[in-house]
Amino acid sequence: MLEARAHQQLKHLLRQEGDARWPHHLTLSRLVARSLRRGDQTLVRLAPGSDPSWLLGLLVPLALHDGPVALLVSPALRQRLLQVELPRLEAVGLSLPCWEGPSAPESARLWLVQHDQLLAAWHAGALADRQLVIPEGELLQPLLRQALGVVIDTPHWEQLRRTLPAASASILQLHERLSRRVLARPCGPQQRVAISAEEEAPLRQLLAVLAPLPDPWPAWLASGGDGWTSWAQVTPALLQWQWHRQPLDPLAVVSDLLACRGVVLVGPWPQGVAPLPGFRPAVEVALADPPLLDPLPLFAPPAQALPNAPHYPSHLLDQCRRLVLGQSGLTVVLLDDEGLRLGLTSALAAEFGSRVGHELTAPESNGVLCCSWGWWLEHQQRLPLPCQLVAATLPIASLEDPLTAARVAALRSQGRDWFRELLLPEALGRLQQAVAGVRRNGGRLAVLDGRLRRRGWGRQVLEALEPWVDLPRLRPS
Repeated sequence: MLEARAHQQLKHLLRQEGDARWPHHLTLSRLVARSLRRGDQTLVRLAPGSDPSWLLGLLVPLALHDGPVALLVSPALRQRLLQVELPRLEAVGLSLPCWEGPSAPESARLWLVQHDQLLAAWHAGALADRQLVIPEGELLQPLLRQALGVVIDTPHWEQLRRTLPAASASILQLHERLSRRVLARPCGPQQRVAISAEEEAPLRQLLAVLAPLPDPWPAWLASGGDGWTSWAQVTPALLQWQWHRQPLDPLAVVSDLLACRGVVLVGPWPQGVAPLPGFRPAVEVALADPPLLDPLPLFAPPAQALPNAPHYPSHLLDQCRRLVLGQSGLTVVLLDDEGLRLGLTSALAAEFGSRVGHELTAPESNGVLCCSWGWWLEHQQRLPLPCQLVAATLPIASLEDPLTAARVAALRSQGRDWFRELLLPEALGRLQQAVAGVRRNGGRLAVLDGRLRRRGWGRQVLEALEPWVDLPRLRPS
């Protein structure tokens, strides 16, 4: 039976390597093997920040399974698989041939596919009865949303005018009108401006009666309705903008993608939080790490300024200065507001000199690294483990982002609690992943966001950080 064979092979591999940094390899291997053999749907919940070596428990059953499987990977995971994990399997005689590309022959057992390729194969009916293994389940919706999205740039407008010379003047007039409206509005810290359906309507009505349209205009025309949102990514210095259009719920657009096929979905979701809308697995198992012996030291004084307070920047600088003093290791300061982050970086550099850097991939051993939450989550695996992590603000998505605002508006229109159903769970997931490294390194966490102690939902944030111990005063380390 596949489960027994995968168990024995993985046990032999782990014994030969002698370094089992993750305690649930064999359990994960049996779960994946069972799902592949039965062709059912399985959900595996991992602890946020789990050691990436857990991939071995996923790959060994795939190497022994005879049926066709599509393994959905991001570019970063694909690189790790090809450079790290597959050579580990080959070293013990396990062969896992991977077919790559936009299509795969029926004889290919394992098809290594990225999100845009998966959508193209699904639309073409090329997935057939392949089972789907998704090792980065938490990235499925954002990466599918990005793959389904349509991007209109300046060359696309020019190409549209050349293709439809009779409508060139009307197209130019509509483009100029949109440009004036977009460039006249404040674009916020992310340089994004929402574009409403009413502003799109004249162009949509014009293109609906014209044919043929060059790419990507047919896709833009087809992506209409309340389930989509548009925004402009603005470059104010150049007076240019790029038009983006994405679905709010990508799985609603490709509703049959996960239906009627075996699916293994793995990701760091907390208990009680549905990973995907409408996904009802036959088997659901949580593989959390064992209880930690040392709780995370947490510095979060009760009386702190709120992020929207006028004196918050000076409060932030004063606290960061105190936190950095006496630290011999790396300090990482997380803050999404770009203007505030750059100002804080400059002020800390005036105090601590070249130790301070902004989103550097090679910081000094005793450096101070200021970065956004997204940048840290993307790069933390390739950076040294910090001795302390400073959360200047909690990673709650801003409503100034047009995509977030549209998702919130959709929930609000249904009378749902958009903060506790959308923004707070996503923020807790990002926070748990961000602190995993400093927890393993025996470091400390400082939260300088006054909302942690002043808002009722702050208790959920503290529960998500368990186990932790209060650090009432700062001591040099």
